Amino acid sequence: MPIEITVPRLGWSMEEGAFAGWLKQNGDHVSAGEPLFAMESDKVTMDVESLDNGILYVPPGAPEPGAVVVVGQRLGFLLAPGEPAPDAPIRDRPTPVTPRARRVAAELGVDTAQLRGSGRGGRIREADVRAAGAVPITALRHTIARRMMESRQNTAPVTLTSRADATALVALRNQWKFAPGPGPVPSYTDILAKLVAIVLASHPALGGLSGKAHIGIAVDTPEGLLVPVLRDVAASSLADLARRSRELIEAARAHRLRAEDLAGGTFSITNLGAFGIDAFTPIINFPEAAVLGVGAIRKEPVVLESGEVAAREQMTLSLTFDHRVVDGAPAARFLQALVHLIEDLGGTDLLPGPSS
Repeated sequence: MPIEITVPRLGWSMEEGAFAGWLKQNGDHVSAGEPLFAMESDKVTMDVESLDNGILYVPPGAPEPGAVVVVGQRLGFLLAPGEPAPDAPIRDRPTPVTPRARRVAAELGVDTAQLRGSGRGGRIREADVRAAGAVPITALRHTIARRMMESRQNTAPVTLTSRADATALVALRNQWKFAPGPGPVPSYTDILAKLVAIVLASHPALGGLSGKAHIGIAVDTPEGLLVPVLRDVAASSLADLARRSRELIEAARAHRLRAEDLAGGTFSITNLGAFGIDAFTPIINFPEAAVLGVGAIRKEPVVLESGEVAAREQMTLSLTFDHRVVDGAPAARFLQALVHLIEDLGGTDLLPGPSS
């Protein structure tokens, strides 16, 4: 008797995910315990092992890689040697199509022979064709949308914006660029993560109540936004942060992040400076209390205290905080302290060297 292969529940809260593809070919023999297919759930890709032995049969119309599937949905079958397929190919059976559905299918380029109709007797209706022709929404986009709604529904966000003289910050990174050593050059996000951790020590309400600063760094991937977490940033050297952040970014873009890489953050940083964005309103990564948005660094004329005009590197910082957790004045003091630290890096011990 054919054994159904269905979408498993990969986490207690999982209701749907994205089918990432088969790890075996149609017709291959599969043994129990072998990786059979891959699923994307809550931003993590996982291999799913077969529960039984048999020959893989993927019927026509089965979910394609990238399709959103629900827990319990059938993906295929495992057959005994010589056992017939449990269903005939769809294109081998009559497929009734309404005239309107046929016209829409021609407009959208949908092959109605590959569809299962929802009408009486399996009749294919216009809604079936439009659903098949819709742009697929990946599990990652579903997760991002859900997390954004959680943030909006569970926080009272307020954004403060401040300008900072980033001349010392640029000079620090330039020293790292020309420093000897095999490690990666710290990015501005790496340096700011370290500075944020230092400031959080004296402003714990913004994200340091646990005693350690676990800082999420927003990573842009082709599939959507991911926020892996740099752990215990205050106790880490800048060189170590640079190495770990590169590993996390590469893992995010290669679908190799583990669930624990995305959990436990206490504060997040999102940097849109590379896109020429000066200021924006970042969204809190709930249940965190705050997120820092980093804008572009631009050389601009500045009037110094002496009255002279000089070219200085300038940047804008946007701090969004949850007003339920933190009042405006403490949030403003945190941002003020961060700006002062960026402008005067003395005593931070972030220069290239063994202690950095």
